[in-house]
Amino acid sequence: MSNSTLAVKAANFLSSRSDALLQLPVLAGLDGFVDTILHVVDTRESADAYERLESMETFGGRIAGAADLSTSFETVPQMVKLGGNGPIFAAALSAYGMPVTYIGLLGAPHIHPVFADLAKRVRLISLAEPGYTDSMEFDDGTLMFGRHTSLREVNWENVLQHAPLDQLVALFQKSSLIALLNWTMLIGMTRIFEELLKKVMPLVRGPRWMFFDLGDPAKRTREDIAYALELISRFQQHADVILGLNLSEARQIGDVLGFGPCEESPEAVGEHAANIRYKLGLHTVFIHPVSFSVAADANGIVSVEGAVVEKPKIATGAGGYCSAGFCIGRMLGAPLDISLQLGIAMSGYYVRTAKNPSVEDLVSFLRTY
Repeated sequence: MSNSTLAVKAANFLSSRSDALLQLPVLAGLDGFVDTILHVVDTRESADAYERLESMETFGGRIAGAADLSTSFETVPQMVKLGGNGPIFAAALSAYGMPVTYIGLLGAPHIHPVFADLAKRVRLISLAEPGYTDSMEFDDGTLMFGRHTSLREVNWENVLQHAPLDQLVALFQKSSLIALLNWTMLIGMTRIFEELLKKVMPLVRGPRWMFFDLGDPAKRTREDIAYALELISRFQQHADVILGLNLSEARQIGDVLGFGPCEESPEAVGEHAANIRYKLGLHTVFIHPVSFSVAADANGIVSVEGAVVEKPKIATGAGGYCSAGFCIGRMLGAPLDISLQLGIAMSGYYVRTAKNPSVEDLVSFLRTY
């Protein structure tokens, strides 16, 4: 099927089923950040005009050239926005009118102003102050510098303090999708997985989806990663589990699971997704490199070509939008190719506009893809 044919097919599918999204509650968590998007100045022409450093490679060369010396860089803020895997995912789904509850780091004692718009569409349960990230965006990538002291507040005891066990069970029971994101940065998440498996999931009845996004696990030990994957595989006993990964994360997970190197091609990444799925016994594994996305489930492996944007308006958060679109497809009963196309289109719209697409926005975007 051609890209244009699939895009129109995905547009028709979403348009015909969008009303069902209003009846699909979502529970997500548990991180939360305030993101400042920055450009690095290459040359300044005046108080108001400058040339931006467009290449991360060039920036790296400047840094390397200053070794044993000293240097300085000027950054110019482009926007301040909500951040974190979870809030971005929740914001993306809420734009479709889905009933979303979000538990995470959103401000204390009051919700941080950056989440004010989200609070109009999503029920928020805040555990503590957010983390803060300065994201330096280049045409060939993003460097993110974080201040993460508050992340220690994401722990089982604090979750129960703000959402007691009976309330937590009720939230899980009513949710069609439960998304637990950013395990890597939330050191307390492993124990939260353990406690959910012991005290919440056995009380939850009926079919539902669960989505896991580990975040970049490079900073965690192989033993920690392997144990987290074991716990995620156990959730499959209670729900249909989707594991979402970018290519770097997929390679790291494959290494921990004992697979060989994975080349960046649809065939190789598709086989890698299928191997991870089989090894962990999950319903679906979804991997989204930049130029294409792949997914594997019991029906096989599917890849869909991506929509590369040479000069994105924003890059930070694109993966979260891709994951949200894919999950929407799965929740609506779409096959893998349409689910992948929805994820690619949702991400593509976001990086071009820096805005949440509504159903109407995405349908229009797909039909002119």
